[in-house]
Amino acid sequence: MAPKKNKAPSAAPQHLVVFKSKKIRRTLHDNEWWFSIIDVIEALTGSDRARKYWSDLKSKLIDDEGFRELSEKIGQLKMEASDGKKYETDCANTETLFRIIQSIPSPKAEPFKRWLAKVGYERVQEIDDPELAAKRARALYQAKGYPESWIEKRVRGIAIREELTDEWKNRDVGGDQEFAILTAEISRATFGLTPSEYKNFKGLKRENLRDHMTDLELIFTMQ
Repeated sequence: MAPKKNKAPSAAPQHLVVFKSKKIRRTLHDNEWWFSIIDVIEALTGSDRARKYWSDLKSKLIDDEGFRELSEKIGQLKMEASDGKKYETDCANTETLFRIIQSIPSPKAEPFKRWLAKVGYERVQEIDDPELAAKRARALYQAKGYPESWIEKRVRGIAIREELTDEWKNRDVGGDQEFAILTAEISRATFGLTPSEYKNFKGLKRENLRDHMTDLELIFTMQ
């Protein structure tokens, strides 16, 4: 099947949450919350130069604490600024933010961690009740403007993928690296491209490849 360069629907909606009267921007990315690191630093330090503070802190972490591996988990996502325009902003998910917060000397650090755990509680709920994950995924895709027919295939594809990885685990397939090898072979047999080659073909970077597939492409990935 020949791959197609289809356009993605509109970006995920942005949400504001408040900590100690400070507004923090967050957005849904890969089905989890990602927060503006600049906003978090401003809330913790009260600095009016939060961007400079983050630049210095990031350099310090890379140089002194081997932060480079963690820095790869920081994504630049478009978020609305005070002028109403959207700009690429350094963002991190809950797990990565906890690591960053540990390096910020602030009496607000511990209260912020508790607050962050609370606003990110959806993920804990999904572990206890996996059906919630499917419901939230469906709601997310609806908010992004995907048609119902596409959403049905995408959610079904997620469930099938989980069944497949569970079967691989039962057969003692070892870890993420071997999962990636098997996934690459399936993709190559289906589309003639590995997932990374397919993402390059579609002009994607950090985006989820399946979120940018057509209905027909999703059908072919249900294996």
